[in-house]
Amino acid sequence: MMAGMTGEETRTAMSPPIRSSAQDAELQPPATRAWMTRVVIIGIVLTALNLRPAITSLGALLEEVRDGLGMSGSFAGLLTSVPPLCFAVFGVMAPRLARRFGPAAVVCAGMVAIAAGLAIRPFAGNTAGFLVASALALMGIAVSNVLMPVIVKRWFPDRVGSMTGLYSMALALGTAAAAAVTVPMTRALGGSWHAGLAVWAGLAAVAVLPWIPLVRARGTALSRDAVSAPASAHGLPSASGAGQEPSPLRITRSRTAWALAVFFGLQATAAYITMGWMAQIFRDAGVPAGTAGLLLAVTMVMGVPLAFVIPRLATRLPHQGPIVVALGVCGLVGYAGLYLAPAGGAWAWALLLGIANCAFPLALTMVGMRARTGAGVAQLSAFAQSTGYLISIPGPLLVGVLYQHSGGWGLPIALMAGLMIPQIVVGILAGRDRTVEDEAARRR
Repeated sequence: MMAGMTGEETRTAMSPPIRSSAQDAELQPPATRAWMTRVVIIGIVLTALNLRPAITSLGALLEEVRDGLGMSGSFAGLLTSVPPLCFAVFGVMAPRLARRFGPAAVVCAGMVAIAAGLAIRPFAGNTAGFLVASALALMGIAVSNVLMPVIVKRWFPDRVGSMTGLYSMALALGTAAAAAVTVPMTRALGGSWHAGLAVWAGLAAVAVLPWIPLVRARGTALSRDAVSAPASAHGLPSASGAGQEPSPLRITRSRTAWALAVFFGLQATAAYITMGWMAQIFRDAGVPAGTAGLLLAVTMVMGVPLAFVIPRLATRLPHQGPIVVALGVCGLVGYAGLYLAPAGGAWAWALLLGIANCAFPLALTMVGMRARTGAGVAQLSAFAQSTGYLISIPGPLLVGVLYQHSGGWGLPIALMAGLMIPQIVVGILAGRDRTVEDEAARRR
């Protein structure tokens, strides 16, 4: 998502002219237009701030949650696999819901779901209730992930890059802040992990407010006809243009499409393992809980500057393989450090793994580069996202199982490092200078 700026600009150039929400808003009086634009900006920022705290706040307090609920390592691994599952399952529903109810209404409902899920889950009383409440919050995140790029593109067609950058920075800030302050805030609230997790429901409740007047403003820029085709989660390319039908491209015939889907899935696996387990790895090595949360925050915040650098560099290269290799090497060194000296070089390993996690914006950039047409970009995006998230689901669960049955982090870290090798290989294949349209046509 953080790489959406480059991709969105590419897709804007590819898409046929359509009437944007900003143009629709021109029909409103100037004062109303200015007021609505400010409300949309506030809504975008507050929504982005809420798209990761449900995940990273839990990672910071995972040990306390496990002890409090009597949760096994295997079930904790299942819990860390829930986010990609929810993103894959619920995200595909968002475009259809938006066409029926309007994107503003769906995002508003998404913020309500996040607030409700985060408020309920600490007090559910058992692991099943905790899991269901977490899924409710993640459902709200999933639909909002999908629709935020649509809203940005419709309201700010001439400022897609800058607004996506603002949105991406807010998302990274929310991710890092939840990792960094959850433990200190829990202590300030009396040491109860229930309060430390529930407090993030307040931020989501605040994010509901700017969408309410936009939902009521029927017939304006965020009306039901504002979404005419699906968009992908995390800023992935969206279908563009009212009534645009996808080309009859058989995306599964393209080797590049498969390579990119597997690359997306493996980098997502690494990202969710990191968000769910890295703080626990440091804590088990003797790092204080607050410091472990800060280390996770450092890893997450690395995506802010690099998400602006990597897409620009990638678009200037005919082959993105060298970037894939550089990121992979950083990941391998980081995992080796976690195995050999997790506490001694903790800050260095956090930085290196943060760099490695920037394979995500690279994957988004390659989605826009590996298809020649707007319809091809949309099809490749949907295929890479859905397949990739499905691939990523078992990883965090397997880490939890290995951790529980081995009694340490040696095997889980070996798994993480082992997955980095195929990630590099398929990333090199996905980075070759070719298009899925050409490959699919040759294989007919």
